[in-house]
Parts: sequence; structure tokens; C-alpha cells
Amino acid sequence: MTDQQDSPKPLDSETVAAYLRLHPEFFIDHDELIPELRIPHQRGDTVSLVERQVKLLRERNIEMRQRLAHLMDVARDNDRLFDKTRRLVLDLMDASSLEEVVSCVEDSLRREFQVPFVGLILFSDTPLPVGRSVSSAEAHQAIGGLLAGGKTICGVLREHELNFLFGEAGADVGSAAVVGLSYQGLHGVLAIGSADAQHYKSSLGTLFLGYIAEVLSRVLPRFSAPLRSVR
Repeated sequence: MTDQQDSPKPLDSETVAAYLRLHPEFFIDHDELIPELRIPHQRGDTVSLVERQVKLLRERNIEMRQRLAHLMDVARDNDRLFDKTRRLVLDLMDASSLEEVVSCVEDSLRREFQVPFVGLILFSDTPLPVGRSVSSAEAHQAIGGLLAGGKTICGVLREHELNFLFGEAGADVGSAAVVGLSYQGLHGVLAIGSADAQHYKSSLGTLFLGYIAEVLSRVLPRFSAPLRSVR
């Protein structure tokens, strides 16, 4: 006797064939194996219709698996994005001061959402004690075209627009997404940027930014009476 267990012997083709003869229903219970079977039906240089059909089904099966894997990855990314957005919204609801609101948004976007460039500007005729603030007239003069439509604007912005939104860091921004903070008037603007010029090439994928902006627009007026409301 030896201390080592005997390793199982590999099955030969005759053993497999004998098993399948005794269990003809095997592939009924294991139909997922059928696309993996290779059964050639060649006659000289020709390929039978059956073999061609099996080949096409196998290729489509591989393609569908790849698509399903991609959809699963997208679903997981959306779940993580939703969870981050939910936490940010709850923190905004719990905020008790304008300082908490501003720091909550900026910290969450940078740390949780991993956004490298964040610009949050509030509109006020008098300087605010926290964050960046400008008059509405100054904002419209600098980025009036970005605020006119009331929707999220994405893409490569002009140099003066980037400088206004991100300050000195604007020189490093390749593309950006910008949305006005509008609820019963315009109270500010929120922008996020990337060094990649193709990152924010369309509004697709920035749905969360519009949602955060809607919540922020409703929270800000509660803590900031000097905020300028522009209709």
C-alpha cells in the first residue's frame, strides 16, 4: 500500500460510448453541452448544411455570452453608481449648513465618484463665506451659452469656459460636463471634467450628474438667502 491515492484513470472513447448507449437521455439533461460538440459531415471538400448550422449556432452562442457578460458589467457599474448617488443625496438632505452642502458635493464627486476636476459655482450678488461664488451677470457673460438650454452640456469646451469653471486646473481639462443648478430660478452651476477629450463626448453616462444637480438645486436655497435666483 502507498500513502498516495490512486488518481482516476482518464476515460477512453469506448467507455464513453458504452455509457452513452446505456444513457441515451444524457444530452437531454445536459443540453448545454450540445453547442460544444463537433460532428463533421464532410464529403471531400464540401461541408454539409448540418455542420454549417452547428458552426453558426456555436458562434452565435459565443457572441451572446459576450453580450451577456457586457450587460452584467454595465449592471454592476450602474449599481455602484446608484449606491454612490444615494449616499450623496442622503448626505445633502442631512446637511445643516451651506458649508456642509458644498463640501459634501465636492468631496463625494472627487473621492466616491473619482472625478478628477470638479467645479461648483454659486450665484450671489455678495461674496459667500464658503465655496466659489460669482454674480449671475458675470456667469452669463463667461458661460451663458452653457446655461441657456437648461440641460447637461458635454464635450470639449472653450478655454475661457474651462478657466471659469475649474480655475487654474482648467488648462488640464480635456472634456467636461456642465449643468445649471435650476429650481424656481438659477442658483449656480456644477461641472465635472476629465483629462481625456473623449470622456464626456455625449450626455450618455452623465445622468447621475443631472440627478445630483436637481437635488442640490432644491437644497441650496434653504441655507443661502443671498443666492441669486435668476428666472
